[in-house]
Amino acid sequence: MNTNMEMPKCNDGWDKIFSQSDKVENKKVSFRNRYGITLVGDLYFPKNSENNKLAALAVCGAFGAVKEQASGFYAQTMAERGFVTLAFDPSYTGESGGEPRNVASPDINTEDFSAAVDCLGLLPFVDRERIGIIGICGWGGFALNATAVDTRIKAVATMVMYDMSRVFGKGYFDSNTPEMRLEMKRSLNAIRWTDAEKGTPAPGYSMPDTPSDKLPQFLNDYIEFYKTPRGFHERSISNKVWTATTLLSFLNFPILAYANEINVPTLIVAGENAHSRYMSEDAYQAIGTDKKELFVVPGARHIDFYDNQGGVVPFDKLEMFFNTNL
Repeated sequence: MNTNMEMPKCNDGWDKIFSQSDKVENKKVSFRNRYGITLVGDLYFPKNSENNKLAALAVCGAFGAVKEQASGFYAQTMAERGFVTLAFDPSYTGESGGEPRNVASPDINTEDFSAAVDCLGLLPFVDRERIGIIGICGWGGFALNATAVDTRIKAVATMVMYDMSRVFGKGYFDSNTPEMRLEMKRSLNAIRWTDAEKGTPAPGYSMPDTPSDKLPQFLNDYIEFYKTPRGFHERSISNKVWTATTLLSFLNFPILAYANEINVPTLIVAGENAHSRYMSEDAYQAIGTDKKELFVVPGARHIDFYDNQGGVVPFDKLEMFFNTNL
């Protein structure tokens, strides 16, 4: 199947954390976003579908993950269910381009989703009027932000979404006081002086390698996934570290400021026991369309949605949602 896309010079072997499906085909593609950064993705599509115009989904997340982890798992599973799907590495991460490495941006990462829509819409076997997106964890917030501005996106689903601007700017559960926020800005800008003097960005703090009763439970959950064979991948930011000043641009660029302008069908999936649940609930309230649903999975934690080890990811729900709305 001809994708009409440049083939990137990347690892061509199967290096995912999930097993390869015999029901779909996959190949790597590369495409550029509006800022000229080359993104690399894995394209999945049902076998023997060359002569059809199919609905398509762009998938990304979790925040700090790569396409060989959760997003690729979702993309392959939805391709098994009849969609053309694209899981991609965001700018500055994984196999995608951009310097310096391991940086996130509320603007550029929102654009990355729209660039993935560009890529899908140029494929001859995709119906560009039937393109949706799935955002996982921090990419759930970017997915909503992209949908608010990109009218080509016809439906959006988020899985255990984070609002990264809110978490970085206000802390978990909005626990930061104004004094704490000011001190954080002072600390980050002091690092900027060091970065400017050295000419290279300082790394932030790395995730601990082992769980501890001194850490919040959600961080122990992340360690359980990213630091063990369950979810480890060498290119993941969670195996490396974000630059220390990555937080700066999120402090005064709220990504969901125009959530009320989302006017396409929206599915917000949260875990009953996920620490991120409050962000899903608040985003659901802010979204403008009446065609929205908040779906809470009983007993599910945040990381349970990364690989479906506990069987909690509602793929039947996702399939029905996108089949109905694309």
